[in-house]
Order: sequence, then structure tokens, then C-alpha cells
Amino acid sequence: MPKALDHDSIPYIIANGQQECIRFEHREGFCCLVRRMAIDAVESPSSSSSPSALHFSQPRHYYVAVDRIQFKMETLVDLLGVAGRRSSLPMVLCCSSRDELDAVCSAVSNLPYISLTSLYSDLAEAERISVFDKFCEAVMEWNQNIANPEEDIETGNQENKSHVVVVTDACLPLLASGESPISARVLINYELPTKKETYLRRMTTCLAADGIVINMVVGGEVVTLKSIEESSGIVIAEMPIHISEIL
Repeated sequence: MPKALDHDSIPYIIANGQQECIRFEHREGFCCLVRRMAIDAVESPSSSSSPSALHFSQPRHYYVAVDRIQFKMETLVDLLGVAGRRSSLPMVLCCSSRDELDAVCSAVSNLPYISLTSLYSDLAEAERISVFDKFCEAVMEWNQNIANPEEDIETGNQENKSHVVVVTDACLPLLASGESPISARVLINYELPTKKETYLRRMTTCLAADGIVINMVVGGEVVTLKSIEESSGIVIAEMPIHISEIL
């Protein structure tokens, strides 16, 4: 049974591309970095005990708490630096504003394992359709990798890069207009929505039925996350230190 969100003892954890975990702890009014090395199981994804080899019937929800707002982007880059090593992993990253979308795209664009696209309000319709089509292909490739785990290796070339779509709430797939959900394996809420309805809409339009939601939380947003958890009946657990445990 996953441990529900406890905002009185929330950890501050990030993981970076060197497979190193960083824990933020308060000590005498400032943030102290305590590092410890952790070998990520992504190096052996074909293991029979890997969650990717299992079948989950519903989404799983996790949180990553960041001690200070200035560490948030760094935390995201470190997180993607590890998750992005999974071959063809389809991910959607949700922002609340265009400014944050632009900032995220700028920070993530140089990650070697990531193929990045974005959806924003003034994107031409043909380009929007192209983004959806390419992401759909990435989802199909991911599903094939899951069906044949011996082929699921760390990505090291253009064809096997993980695929990330960065999107604002205003540009989520319009199901009522005939657009299909994009069924990402991982949905990252870079900016936590303030309303349960927005949280659920992101899930409905962007997440596979057995996908993973990772919520990035800063300071007082813990209260908002707790409210979403309670009002929607969702259990939001601590993200494991070894990210591959949930992929």
C-alpha cells in the first residue's frame, strides 16, 4: 500500500543524470545538500522484477518536493536526465502558463536523451496535428518495448530517444472536438494545478490508463496537493529514490 502524502514529513528529493540522489534538508535556516550515490535499476530494465514488466490497471501518483523555487528547474532537468534514458519513453510535461512552458523548453532542449516538442496557443493547426501524430508513434513504440522487454534498452541514438511534449492547460487535447488522448506513460505536473478539475483533465487527456503522474511541489503547494489528494480520492505517494522502480 503506497504511503499517502504527509506534508508534515515531506522529503526533498531529486535525482540527476549521474544516477545520484540529492536530499534537501533544513539546517539552521538554510538548505543543506546531502548527497549519496544510488545505482539506478534502469541499467537492467529487462529484469523480471521491473515494474515495466508488470501490468498496472490504473494510474499511480507520486510527488517530488523541492525546498525552494530556485531549485525547481534544476530538479526537473535532473529528473528527466534519468527518466529520459528509457528507450522511447513517452512523457508529457504540463505547465500553467506560456512563460513557464518557454522556460522549461529552454532548460530541457539540450538533454541528449530527449526529443522535445511543445504545444502552445499560437501553434499552427497542421503543426499541432503533427505533434500528436509523432507522439502517438512514440507511444506505440513504447508499448512494443514493453511487450518485448529484451529490446528495451537505454537510449543512445536519435531513433530511441524519449519523447517529451510540453503543454499548457489551454492547449491540452480537446476531446470534445474529436482529438484523441495522447496516452503518455509519464505525466509530470511541473506546475501543480490549483483545482482538482484541472488535475483530472490533465490525466484524462494526457495519461495512459496505467500511467504515472509525478507532481513537482514547492513549499506551500503541499497544502494544495493534499487537498487534491483528499477531494479526488487519489493516493499520492513519495517518489522512490530509484526512478526506474516506477517506470
